[in-house]
Parts: sequence; C-alpha cells; structure tokens
Amino acid sequence: MIQYSFSENVSALQPSAIREILKATSMPGIIPFAAGNPAPEAFPTQTIQAISAELLQNDPVLALQYNITEGYPKLRELLKERMEAQQCFHTSFDDLIITSGAQQANELSCKALLNRGDTMFCESPSFIGSLNAFRSYGVDLVGIPMEQDGMDLDAFEEAVKAAKSPKLVYVITNFQNPTGRVMSLEKRKKLYALACRYDFIILEDNPYGDLRFAGTPIPSIKSLDTEGRVIYSGTFSKILAPGLRVGYVSAPEAIVSKITVCKQVSDVHSNIWAQAICAEFLVRTDMDLYLEGLRDIYRRKCNLMADGIRQHFSAQIKWEMPQGGLFLWCTLPDGCDIPRFCQESMDKYQIAVVPGSAFLVDETAESYSIRLNFSTPTDVQITQGIETLGRMTREFLGDTANG
Repeated sequence: MIQYSFSENVSALQPSAIREILKATSMPGIIPFAAGNPAPEAFPTQTIQAISAELLQNDPVLALQYNITEGYPKLRELLKERMEAQQCFHTSFDDLIITSGAQQANELSCKALLNRGDTMFCESPSFIGSLNAFRSYGVDLVGIPMEQDGMDLDAFEEAVKAAKSPKLVYVITNFQNPTGRVMSLEKRKKLYALACRYDFIILEDNPYGDLRFAGTPIPSIKSLDTEGRVIYSGTFSKILAPGLRVGYVSAPEAIVSKITVCKQVSDVHSNIWAQAICAEFLVRTDMDLYLEGLRDIYRRKCNLMADGIRQHFSAQIKWEMPQGGLFLWCTLPDGCDIPRFCQESMDKYQIAVVPGSAFLVDETAESYSIRLNFSTPTDVQITQGIETLGRMTREFLGDTANG
C-alpha cells in the first residue's frame, strides 16, 4: 500500500476520545456513563412521526428538494422570533443561519474568522468535538483554567495580553461540557468588556441552556452585545433529537454572510426535512410546557445519580451538583492514575466513563477528574452502575463511603 501524505490541517488530528469510548458503550452490558446523548425517553417520537408523515403526504417536494443555504425560511423566522424574545437575536444588526448541529456552527465560525497561527482561547476543560474542529484550522489554541463560576478571567486577560493575534474566545456558558458549571453574570459582563477592550469575538455555545432544572436563569452574553462581538450557537439536538442534526447561529450579518459561503462549499444546506420538522414542532408545541417536561426527566435522573454518589462513593472524591445539562464532574485526589481507573471500570465492571484529560487542550496534561453522564443510562443502570463504581472508588482509594 502507498504512504499517504495528509494535509497539515488534519495530519495531527486524533480521533475523539469520547467517540472511541462510545464504540464500547454500544456493546451489550456496558453501562454508558461516558455518553452524552439525550435521554431516549425524552424524544417526542410520536409528534415527530406525525409531522413527518404529514409533510411527506402534503408537501413531499419541500422535504426532498434543494433549499437555500441560510436554512428553511419558516424555521429561520420562528427562531428569530424566539431568540429575540430571549435577547439572543438583535434585529438591528444580527442575522441567523441554520447549521448541521451546533458542532458545525462552531466549526464554521472558526473557519470564517481565523487564519493559521491566530490565537483562539477556550475553557480548559472544554468540549472535545469543538476542540478538534478548532485544531483542524491550525490555530494557536490556548486553554484557560476553569473556576466554579466559569473561566478564570484574570488568567484569560494575561493570556490575551501575551497573545500574538487574539481573535476569538469559545465558551459554553450554561452547564458546561464537561464540568456542568455555569458562568456567572459578573463573569459574562467582564468577558464582554474584555472583548471590547482587546478587540476579539466571543463564540457563545449554548446547547444545554434550555435544560436548567434548578437555580435561576442568567442572561446570555449575546444579550449584552451592543458592538456585534458575539456569535451565539444553539441546537435542537438536546431538546428535540440529535439525529435531526439541526443547529443555528445568531450573529452579526457580516459574520453570517461569511458562514453562509463556508457552508455552501461544505454541505450546500442542512437537511430540509429535518428543518421542516423542527419548524412545525415549534408551531404546534407549547415550548414552555414541553421544556418543563424535559427538565423533570433530567432533574430526576441527575438526583438519582447524585444520591448514589452520596451513598456509595469514596469520601475523598469531590463532585459538583449541576443545575442543569447532562453531566456530573467528579475529581479524585491528586496523583491518582485516572487512565487506569477508567480502564479498570470498563474491563472489570463494564462501566464506561470519560477521563478528564480528554477535554483538555493538551490531552497529555494531568487531570484527576472524570465525567459522568446521567441522561443516557436507564434508571436501573444509574442505580447499579453508581453502586458498583462507588465500590471501585473505595477500593481504588482505600476509603469509606460518604454516607
């Protein structure tokens, strides 16, 4: 076989650690704490089935024909209205484009704005899918440590001052993946002020914002935007169905215009059948009532996992109770061999968990944390898996349960 010479953009990329772990979670008997999928019981399958049948019966050409790159016009208008009400769309200077999930929204934002060698900042840890997308453009990706209320902005400002060409900062403001943390309003305001002072763009990723099941909602950074410095990405993946692959970007018109050109050469447009389903779902659904039903599901599953951790985990493990989203973040004592812990949990107990290092800009750096997902496993899997994992933590650390 010949030796292939890959492009500089992709030659250094490695498969997502989570996607590799997910291959194992699909095997029978594996408890999927490593996943990040919405709860299967949360899918409105009957409504989607009915909308799809009506669409294919009444307007099959719409579902099967090409459409415009910016997205299905009806869905775009519905989203603009919904996001304007949430102060995430400014009619005076913003536009909106539909993307193939928030992953593409973030990737195309990077493609439209950054050159090789430009500096991009992100939280560390952060979502591995976005990190790999950013790496593919040869940017200088700089990770900024996380605090309980979001990115360490003092460290961030020092990094901005030291950067050769600071252009973009990527943040997941609500129920951050993987930590589950929420950026405080104070930090949101300060981050926006720093963007104005040092002339960079903020990419605000909010896939989990509708899944707040405790605490008080916080205004988005996008709602603070008066200078056109914030790109806001959202998705139907966590509130409707990820298989539809429908996301969206609200951003200043000039940025959306360039994202549109990038998308044209990437996939022409997102799936129109899926967009039409999303549009009709918004029309015929009381979204406030519907989202409260989703929150009930995730509140219950999160509490079930948290109760198990309190009862069974070693007292040496620090963990954080999220106010929404899909994840719990657990930290073992410094010096623990987390790769061995994760490997043993799979090999001995058939429990898949993700090591914290998978979410770092430098995956070779030390992390003593693991991410646990409570949305994908069943209640029985959560109960049994956390009890088993708790026993493993006590054996691993030689400690007693939290009681």
